[in-house]
Amino acid sequence: MGPGSLILTAIVALLIFGPKKLPQLGKAAGDTLREFKQATKGLADDEEMKKNDAK
Repeated sequence: MGPGSLILTAIVALLIFGPKKLPQLGKAAGDTLREFKQATKGLADDEEMKKNDAK
């Protein structure tokens, strides 16, 4: 995505959700992304432990 696409996406989101809801949506998206990263990191750590135990 280029800068033009990001600006257009931000403008459309602002028009659809309004300036009051946008920060809440951003926080929710950030929280969801953080939880996803933690879950996938946990899965990767589990797989690494299994490989080390098998040796």
